[in-house]
Amino acid sequence: MTKTISFGATPLPPDAIVRIARREARAILDPAPELRARIDAGAAFLDRLLAEDGVIYGVTTGYGDSCTVSIPPELVAELPHHLFTYHGCGLGEHFDEEATRAILAARLASLSCGYSGVSWALLEQLQALLEHDILPLIPSEGSVGASGDLTPLSYVAAALCGEREVRFRGEVIPARSALAACGLTPLRLRPKEGLAIMNGTAVMTALACLALDRADQLARLATRITALAVVASGGNPHHFDETLFSVKPHPGLQQVARNLRADLGEGRASRNDHRLQDRYSLRCAPHVIGVLEDALPFLRTMISNELNSANDNPIIDGIGERVLHGGHFYGGHIAFAMDSLKNLAANVADLLDRQMALLVDARYNHGLPANLSGASGPRAAINHGLKALQISVSAWTAEALKHTMPASVFSRSTECHNQDKVSMGTIAARDALRVLTLTEQVVVALLITVRQGIALRERCPEGALPLQAEATAFLADLNARIPFIEEDVALEPLLRSLLIDLHAHTWSPYATS
Repeated sequence: MTKTISFGATPLPPDAIVRIARREARAILDPAPELRARIDAGAAFLDRLLAEDGVIYGVTTGYGDSCTVSIPPELVAELPHHLFTYHGCGLGEHFDEEATRAILAARLASLSCGYSGVSWALLEQLQALLEHDILPLIPSEGSVGASGDLTPLSYVAAALCGEREVRFRGEVIPARSALAACGLTPLRLRPKEGLAIMNGTAVMTALACLALDRADQLARLATRITALAVVASGGNPHHFDETLFSVKPHPGLQQVARNLRADLGEGRASRNDHRLQDRYSLRCAPHVIGVLEDALPFLRTMISNELNSANDNPIIDGIGERVLHGGHFYGGHIAFAMDSLKNLAANVADLLDRQMALLVDARYNHGLPANLSGASGPRAAINHGLKALQISVSAWTAEALKHTMPASVFSRSTECHNQDKVSMGTIAARDALRVLTLTEQVVVALLITVRQGIALRERCPEGALPLQAEATAFLADLNARIPFIEEDVALEPLLRSLLIDLHAHTWSPYATS
């Protein structure tokens, strides 16, 4: 990794978190003295308040509903340790390495805003975890999304202090051992620092950054697959005519239609012009994928704002010397973004599922063999082509659609009714990633389908509609990766290989759109 991303200087875009999560860039703290001065001012202000016997929520009081409990001065230093200790009750699968790096980076982004009252040493320790790839083992379940991601972020606080377990150099080992291997000393949290680490939206925001990136790729791949499905089905490319789409001025919808014209050509007479109207899953593809395309900029802005916010409580204004109690830990914006995104992604899965259903059905695929079987002669009777793959696609799509129930409407009153309205943003983000995973499985199945379908269309007397240069190159790449299926074959190894290629961003159609 040679590229660096500076924290604390300027607002970070969501893709900066993605690049750090994939180890494509390093996280560094902005070296400008202004950042260090801002951080030090907040910590110094808290020190003065403590010296003057000031009452500070979460520093000299208990947490949440226990805020009326005063902490004896001799126990104030122990309070942060107790906070991350009693929140160590997460369950479920642990976040993978990519998500964990994203979580660390998202928390560093928020604390680097300089309004959390933390020390410079804490920021350095958090940056060091990323630098040395010391990844806290964080359970994925247990957050209601306000007061932020308390339980999962407690595992970050514990790792900074050398407690609990981390992934390090391919093993799960005690955090203290990993820190020692890198010449690092466990952090001793200052007053307010445990709360500052844990009382924020870093987990849901990190997952949202990853989901946004995957959704962007999904929109472009679904568009290219649609173009290939039109060719495989012998469809009518004039459904994407420029004048037709000029009268419905949604930018994303128009972009999808423009990309389809770039793949299929425009203004050319088509041998399929006699087919006035293809079925909706082809004809209305821009109206489905276009909603996702139109939503992405809005969602990106919402996620960016959360990423670059100070989102714990209380906010410490070290320069103005004020302690401001509020609720910036509430993850409502991310909850809405992720509930929306999972709906949009699942609709794309449903679109592609319908395209596949048309292509494998001899009643609707305009002359192709049933199930797109490549077998001929007597052996055609025992070969079943993509019959089972279509069933699996239907299952993945149904599961994706099932997960579209919004999480944000399931607020539960918690913590003695102090947290009586919560966001469920982390559940929404986890749902969105699950829907994207299922939709990506549908995508790779459709790559197999359109590759097979076009090959069979080319064998027909009328041949296949010609593709433009970029789409032709894309199809050639598919042909190299996906063998023509003549005899029945177990497709799981191929599907898994294509998923690896997809996650490596092997295909980036319409990169300049």
